[in-house]
Amino acid sequence: MSTLQYPDDLRYTNDHEWVRDLGDGVVRVGITSYAQDALGDVVYVSLPTVGESVAPGDSCGEVESTKSVSDIYAPLAGEITAVNDSLDATPELINTDSYGEGWMYELTLADASVLRDLMDAATYQAQLD
Repeated sequence: MSTLQYPDDLRYTNDHEWVRDLGDGVVRVGITSYAQDALGDVVYVSLPTVGESVAPGDSCGEVESTKSVSDIYAPLAGEITAVNDSLDATPELINTDSYGEGWMYELTLADASVLRDLMDAATYQAQLD
């Protein structure tokens, strides 16, 4: 079986983003280990702009790897309140620590209750199999 991990404390999307609830209606977003593994070595990341409003499914950045370029999609509606500036200099953090230092942006949710509509780890893993 693969060494890819899917932490139980996160929620997941069909587009292979993970969402961590930081409390007070704020979430942190990144891509899953499945996504970074499929992409290969990440060489560049384009992140959304702080203050930008997004709707679910909106393209709000992209990840460029040695294999391809993939869009990053907003998992939920809200306002971008922070971006991970360290990815400018070290985009490979997405490969080495996709659930930690490789996070992409934070979003203040328009409606925090919709977080429960995303998949849990078991459901996400089941759809990958």
